[in-house]
Amino acid sequence: MRIGVPTNDRTNVESHFGHCKEFALIDCEDGVVKETAYVTPPPHEPGVMPKFLAEQKADVILTGGMGQMAINLFKQNSIDVILGASGSIEENVKVFLSGNLESTGSACDHHHDH
Repeated sequence: MRIGVPTNDRTNVESHFGHCKEFALIDCEDGVVKETAYVTPPPHEPGVMPKFLAEQKADVILTGGMGQMAINLFKQNSIDVILGASGSIEENVKVFLSGNLESTGSACDHHHDH
């Protein structure tokens, strides 16, 4: 399993995935983190991030929030979306792998100035 997590500091989850500097790509096997890599995403435009993360072979994204359109695009690219993540990437991944991190379902429904 490959987990994608938006970040600006390689430590914490960036609350708005479209504005992150990097994505942590965390490879896990049997509930254990095996490897973490960081990739710089392309400039944010509607529909770009789901395709980019699909190309990176992400299976799931842990993030703070995103709009319903983005959620739908991730699902079309066979990527599960877990919303409501905040704080430490390591802690969020640990809780997710234990089966105890569930999406809050809090889709972002306001417009951001880019």
